[in-house]
Amino acid sequence: MTKPTFYITTPIYYPNDKLHIGHAYTTVAADAMARYKRLRGYDVFFLTGTDEHGQKIQTRAADAGLAPKPFLDPIIEWIQALWAKLDISYDDFIRTTEERHKSVVVELFERLLDKDDIYLSHYEGWYCTPDESFWLERELKDGKCPECGREVQFVREESYFFRMGKYVDRLLQYYDENPEFIEPLGRKTEMINNFIKPGLQDLCVSRTSFDWGVHVKRDPKHVVYVWLDALTNYITAIGYGAADEAQKAKFERYWPADVHVVGKDIVRFHAVYWPIILMALDLPLPKKVFGHGFFMAKGGKMSKSKGNVVDPLRLIDRYGHDAFRYFLMREIPFGQDGIFTPESLVERLNYDLANDFGNLIHRTVAMLHRFSDGVVPKPHASEVPEAQLIALASEVVTATEGHMDRMQFSLALTEIWNLVRRANKYIDECQPWRLHKEGQQERLETVLYHMVEAIRMTTVMVQPFMTSAPKAIQAQFGWSDEAFSWNALAFGKGASGTRVQEAAPLFPRLDVEKEIEELTEMTGPKPEVAQKETPKQENTSKDAGKAQITIDKFDEVELRVGQIKTAAKVEGADKLLQFQIDLGSETRQIVSGIAKYYQPDELVGRKVIVVANLKPVKLRGVLSQGMILAASEGDTLTLATVPDSMPNGAIVK
Repeated sequence: MTKPTFYITTPIYYPNDKLHIGHAYTTVAADAMARYKRLRGYDVFFLTGTDEHGQKIQTRAADAGLAPKPFLDPIIEWIQALWAKLDISYDDFIRTTEERHKSVVVELFERLLDKDDIYLSHYEGWYCTPDESFWLERELKDGKCPECGREVQFVREESYFFRMGKYVDRLLQYYDENPEFIEPLGRKTEMINNFIKPGLQDLCVSRTSFDWGVHVKRDPKHVVYVWLDALTNYITAIGYGAADEAQKAKFERYWPADVHVVGKDIVRFHAVYWPIILMALDLPLPKKVFGHGFFMAKGGKMSKSKGNVVDPLRLIDRYGHDAFRYFLMREIPFGQDGIFTPESLVERLNYDLANDFGNLIHRTVAMLHRFSDGVVPKPHASEVPEAQLIALASEVVTATEGHMDRMQFSLALTEIWNLVRRANKYIDECQPWRLHKEGQQERLETVLYHMVEAIRMTTVMVQPFMTSAPKAIQAQFGWSDEAFSWNALAFGKGASGTRVQEAAPLFPRLDVEKEIEELTEMTGPKPEVAQKETPKQENTSKDAGKAQITIDKFDEVELRVGQIKTAAKVEGADKLLQFQIDLGSETRQIVSGIAKYYQPDELVGRKVIVVANLKPVKLRGVLSQGMILAASEGDTLTLATVPDSMPNGAIVK
């Protein structure tokens, strides 16, 4: 039986001196999806690479006293070393300087010229060299590049242009007929409103002011514009235009791509220009372009000038690639922006990996050796706790698959951790130590077996995200490859009688203060020159509000997403409601004076924002472990809420 195919790509990266955490984010996401599809039985082709032509490269090489290719080679080696450290399972790494790519770009350009989709004219306008982007006057932001904020140059030169307008109606029709082509949905709206509706300009596709690139065959003084050159890698890498029959067969097998995973800053090139180029070539369009958000630092988007670039290699060296990959995929919903902070990294590694998953494994192994000579026992009759655990596990598998298919990695991991936490709770409920003491041997064996099964199912499902730890856990518990497959995601698929090895914790708990100090030094922005303090002025405005605070003071407040599980009135207190709120890693009791505005029943299930590090107090004798945020105006009060897709426990920043 022929396997279904799945073709996934990252952008081909510009070979900067150092790739930052944002580049790692894109690549780990694509790798997680590729690994997931392989686990589900797909024939996967995963492509990444480097975009090596253009004026910027030529200038940097000249400044270094080198020709472009010798200048690039060590940088490319560094990038490939980073992907190796992250255990990226790409099937091909293409460089646009390779002949298999360049020769096809030359012929492709000639075909488009012959079709009159490309014509010769003059370009006059604004150009951003760092982003290799042309901009109209109306698109500039304060006279600078709207993407990177850097200076633009006014250029005038002879250039070839692609007739974009010829295909606009077809492109919009494709958008309508394929509503999931661009995700998240907001990116599609942005493409239409910002680039297409105002009038899509013909695209400049050649330059004459430099010569490092693919030269136009019939007019060699022209170099193919870097984006037309770069985008074509998605088809040249899988054999488009190749003479070799095997390469041609590869193209027929994998094209069209199932998904191009890109940062939101280059969606325009992939969702507007690239589809139109493919239409002109009479080729099918990709099935999806997913434009994810940015991992930013507190000072905004990462950049060398701000000194806030986070080097992924240093984090991998300190915490290991599994922990780093988990953090990237768990911290923010894929598609949204998020902020990297030392605190968020340490919290994830401590709470999720050390406290939850690591503790589940450690206590299970310890009890197996204490009560069962290190051997997984055979289960006997199940009772209510087993039925509940098995039912939840089944729900988690279904939900995880749904989230993975939609590339909602954070939500998938949230589901998996629901099983981890339920398994820990199952141990606390069943108390194997008590069963042993009371001589309830069959019941003890049943509980131990189900503890192991929960770990097995969890470990199978985390394989797209962590690549070394799952293999180590498989070896530790002695699971066969068959029992460690996605098809074995059900209780009872794991064998009894296997001997479990004792081992050092895979996820040791971190010293919070020490790690935050180290990370702050490692990732923080360069210190600014101290400004002379100006005298304080009294704010006499009626609506002035409270005194201003610094960002450091605000950072002391821990805001988390919580979900109201139960709500009830506090006896003897007309204004108070008592809540049980799920914060992901724990459930808190919180009392709030909002009974005048809400009935308890209408609040159950709502996602709210909780001040999680507020000192506990007693209100009317009832303990309150936090505060729910709300906005008020006169006699109106409204709870501050977040979308249901935001996982419980997510940090609000």
